[in-house]
Amino acid sequence: MGTVSLFLAVDGGNSKTDVVLGTAAGEVLAFVRGPGSSPHSLGVPGCLHLLDKLITDARSAAGVAADTRIEQISVYLAGADLPAEVERLHAAVTSAGWADAAVVDNDTFALLRAGTSDPDAVAVVCGAGINCVGRTADGRTARFLSLGEISGDWGGGQHLAELALWYAARGEDGRGRPTALSAAVAGHFGRARVESVSEGLHVGEVPLSRIGELSPVLFAVAAAGDAVAAEIVGRQVDEVLALHRVAADRLGLRYAPHAVVLGGGVLRARHPHLHEPVLAGLRAQAPMAEVTVVTDPPVVGAALLALDAVGAGPDAEQVLREALRRAPETRQSRPRSSHSSG
Repeated sequence: MGTVSLFLAVDGGNSKTDVVLGTAAGEVLAFVRGPGSSPHSLGVPGCLHLLDKLITDARSAAGVAADTRIEQISVYLAGADLPAEVERLHAAVTSAGWADAAVVDNDTFALLRAGTSDPDAVAVVCGAGINCVGRTADGRTARFLSLGEISGDWGGGQHLAELALWYAARGEDGRGRPTALSAAVAGHFGRARVESVSEGLHVGEVPLSRIGELSPVLFAVAAAGDAVAAEIVGRQVDEVLALHRVAADRLGLRYAPHAVVLGGGVLRARHPHLHEPVLAGLRAQAPMAEVTVVTDPPVVGAALLALDAVGAGPDAEQVLREALRRAPETRQSRPRSSHSSG
């Protein structure tokens, strides 16, 4: 058979990494999932080592020989925040020789592409953390450092969960206002008091990783009418709107038609006390914007950006979206042998 143009796409987060190997027609040959690959956690060498293993696994699963030419690799990573970091990662990915051409950038750009093909767009992601990027048809971008509190960030699921615990503890012992968060947090961990939860976290009886479970508890308590929880959620609304406003203003988009893409687990959940005020605020500050909440995983955006780079059309985009939507998260690959070199 004739030569088939192949691409690789990587979406690497703090907790998981997805790799797609596909064709320029949008066909998915392999889908491989591994652990987090953020260079902030692993360093650049560790990140590249993990990606190499996952890419090797994807080639093997698809029946694509190690010497088969791959035209494009698009790598979108959490932790690719500063321009110098992006440049260093791009040089490392290029040197790895996984494909003829490489694009490397922050994973929020993958979310943006998963939500829209509009060249004028802003994406706000509120998952475990929070970030925002924007782009225009003429190639300009807007982005934030997104380094946590040291760069002025506020919110995201982990931060909201920590705040739920903080306010619950203070509400219980009297330093803060009484709040239903106290009983809800204690009950979530099967304990009578928040004090017992804090002690359990301190001595290791309760894993610190479980604090993140409190984000949905916060939203449930806010929905039930608790003023303290509602104020925290209201602050998250303000932060989402502020990120969009600043990015849109930097790009001259706020009063022009553009797409707004919302993603990440917190925004994707459409909690009424967050979702509805965010939509109302966006309508007020950007009346010509079209808002989309992304339900596809960000690796879809990474793969679409790879397809864009190889000049694929809208038919390929639809094929790819449908293929990845059908694939359960536990699927590792769909082996094929017809695209091996030879």
